[in-house]
This record gives sequence, structure tokens and C-alpha cells, in this order.
Amino acid sequence: MSGIVILSLERTLVVAIRCGDRAFANIEAIVFDKDGTLEDSLSFLRELARRRARFIDAQIPGTGDPLLMACGIQDERIDPTGMMAVGSRSECKIAAAAYIAETGRSWSEALAIAEMAFVEADRTLPRTVDVSPLFPGVRATLETLHAAGVQLAILSADSPTGVAACVERHELGAYFRVLAGVESGQNSKPDPQLLLKVCRTLNVSPAMTLMVGDSAVDIEMARRAAAAGAVGIAWDGSTAECLAAADIVLARLDAIVAHTE
Repeated sequence: MSGIVILSLERTLVVAIRCGDRAFANIEAIVFDKDGTLEDSLSFLRELARRRARFIDAQIPGTGDPLLMACGIQDERIDPTGMMAVGSRSECKIAAAAYIAETGRSWSEALAIAEMAFVEADRTLPRTVDVSPLFPGVRATLETLHAAGVQLAILSADSPTGVAACVERHELGAYFRVLAGVESGQNSKPDPQLLLKVCRTLNVSPAMTLMVGDSAVDIEMARRAAAAGAVGIAWDGSTAECLAAADIVLARLDAIVAHTE
């Protein structure tokens, strides 16, 4: 499967985008990361990692805490550069299976235990608007950008199903034209092919596309795809340091404003 869902494709306008004190001319599309950019989901991801580790630890005692540390979870903190924050589901599952395999299980058994833990964690922790709300001002920003004629897309390390579920639960389908996630076995960010594929689907040039995300892999992906710009978002300031390579780092998404040229 392609990992891309096309909601609609319409004629776009060329606009100037101002992001804080930085301006980008001749922009046709903006591609957004999902977790930590549109959705305030870090608390959810932290609890999801804990449940996965707890289910695995129940099968193989002593593996839970080391696995959480490998995922970038320590106490109440989630490492913004860690696997749970930026890795795909497939990458996280393979990492969990590797820890299990170190206990002497076969690789097939390790994968089966990891998959069971991931399924059980999903079952016991449904993702709702309460546990993964939109950040303030996100809906209004998407509405104004869409009204200005900018094509909008989501490109997430989450699965295509997870991306579609996010758009559905927040009722954002009217704003986005392409939804892209990472399929099992597919390369994840910062592979530039992910962004290039979204641009091809939108029928826009990467040189007329902005990437907006909260992690270093979003910024690196934009650079490697020769995008018009890489915009970092650091809602609480905790990820600002890892976004040093971005063209600009914003504290709020509503600092992104479109002007028709």
C-alpha cells in the first residue's frame, strides 16, 4: 500500500507565507507533522509506551524499564528526539522485539510477543480528543490557510490508519487534501522520499512546499527533499534545541499567516 490517502485535489493559489518574522514567497502547499505539531499527544504517547512495556514485562519480567528507557521515556518525561516521539510504529515494535529476543526467545516469538503487547496497549488506551487534543489555534490556522488556497497535507510517522483517525476525530477532513503515514516495513522520517511523494500527489514542487514539524527528523527530511522551508514548532519550548536547523522555530501554529500574491 502507498500509505497516502487523497481526500481532494483542487487548483491551488501561489501565496506568500509569513512565519513569525520569516517570509516564504511562492508557496503552494504546507505539509504538517501530526503528533506534537497538530495534536498535543505526548502524554498519550508516554502512557502508550508504558502500557506496551507493562504487557511485555508481564510475559518477560525485567524487560519493562529498560524498554521504556530505550523508547525515550523516563519518569514523566518523553525525549522529543527519542524513538517513541519520532519513530514509526513498525520501528518501535522491532525495537521491542529486539529486547525480547535478547532474553533468548526466537525472533518469530519475540515479534509475536511485541505485536501482542502493542495490540493490547491500543485496545486498553483508545485515542480520543480528550487524551490527544488539538493544540490551541490549530483549527483556525488550518481554516485560514485553506481559505487562502494553500494545499494542506499531513505527513506523520504514525500509520496511515492513525493519521486518518486523527483527522476524523478532530473533524479536519475539509482542510487536508492528502494524508500520509508510514506503512509497516516502509522507511520512516527523515527519508526525503516520503515528502517528495506527498508533493507528487499534490502536484506541487518541493521548492514551493513548506514542511512544519516538531522534530529534527521533520527538518532534516525537508532539507533533503529541497523544500522551500523547514518550520519548527516548539509549543512548550522543550523541543526548541533539537530544531536548531529549522529556518525558523515558532511557539504557536497561528504564527503561520498566508497572503495571496
